[in-house]
Amino acid sequence: MKLRDTLSSGFEALLGHGLRSLLTILGILIGIAAVILTVGLGEGAQSSVSSAISSLGSNLLVVTPGSTTSAAGVNGGLGSASTLTLADADALESKRVAPNIASVAPSAQTISTLTAGSSNWTTSVVGTTPSWLQVRDRSLAEGSFFTHQDVNGAADVTVLGATTAENLFGVGSPVGQTVDANGVALTVIGELTSAGSSSSGTNEDDMALVPITTYEQQVSGGTNPTSVSTIYVEADSAAGLSGAYQETTDLLLALHHINQPANADFTITTQSQLQSTANSVNRTLTDLLAGIAAISLLVGGIGVMNIMLVSVTERIREIGLRKAVGAAPNEIRRQFLVEASSLGLLGGIGGVLLGLVGAIVLPHLESNPVTISPTAAIGAVVVAMAIGLIFGVYPASRAARLSPIDALRNE
Repeated sequence: MKLRDTLSSGFEALLGHGLRSLLTILGILIGIAAVILTVGLGEGAQSSVSSAISSLGSNLLVVTPGSTTSAAGVNGGLGSASTLTLADADALESKRVAPNIASVAPSAQTISTLTAGSSNWTTSVVGTTPSWLQVRDRSLAEGSFFTHQDVNGAADVTVLGATTAENLFGVGSPVGQTVDANGVALTVIGELTSAGSSSSGTNEDDMALVPITTYEQQVSGGTNPTSVSTIYVEADSAAGLSGAYQETTDLLLALHHINQPANADFTITTQSQLQSTANSVNRTLTDLLAGIAAISLLVGGIGVMNIMLVSVTERIREIGLRKAVGAAPNEIRRQFLVEASSLGLLGGIGGVLLGLVGAIVLPHLESNPVTISPTAAIGAVVVAMAIGLIFGVYPASRAARLSPIDALRNE
């Protein structure tokens, strides 16, 4: 029998039991779509994390305080102590002791409710210095950033994030307007361009920046106004990042009178460490979900085998008749393999189409993007056909081994 006749006979057999074939295809279709969307979500999340971490700034080190331990022995976790100060940040700006550090931006923040006329919005009020804009690789949508003169004079000015500005002033320009923070009237001098969310899920557009001295003297209301929650350190180049890391570590250990690095009361994190940790978590979740999706593919493959075995049983007399008129066992085997691989192919194509639809719809339902590559789509179709072939081998071999006389006797 020619290959064309084999293909024609195989498709006729599938169409002859349309509903049964459709349900078998559906099992493979769902499995392929699940795998594509799972892997696509994982790749999209990694891309989003990489973009968010890059938005923190280039060649960046993030220095955070150590942890506190209460009298009852309860550990407050990293970042809960007040071990970093403005003096630490000032010392790091010295080119003599830290030649690989290009810029330093200390940061302290508190949650405060801002009011502007009849509008109010609770957000993070961040005290920092003019170098924050460069270190964090941010830019202004309009207006200007505060200057060193504003810091020296503890000026009552603020720069708003896009989300904060929108909630306080709507679509109008916030520049020149006044907001109140803890009873302090602050003049809005600028608005940041939108940056989205960070790798930790924090909205980078929801903040109000003020000079660090204004924060200390008027906004914070804390018991330790000179402490900072974060010091952002920018290396002069990617090659100088390791040098800046070592200089920051050595200088802070010396300033805090700590002899053993293991006892440091601060933590330094690099962008690569943040990205590696985030990607590791994403890969673990992606592998877990892909494993679950692969189980559904296995179930779909078993469905193919089951349907093909049923088909062999129903067509025993047909197989016997064909063998009696000269059909070789290989021809019988090939026909059933064509039917099984056709089920896999149709299921694979349907699964890819469903995955593409899901890639368009899912980002509207959640924040994570879905990335589907052509290679993954083609690979999914190949895998689906392979499943059909693998699980169709046994039924096809069983059909090929049937004796013509026994097959023709079958009722």
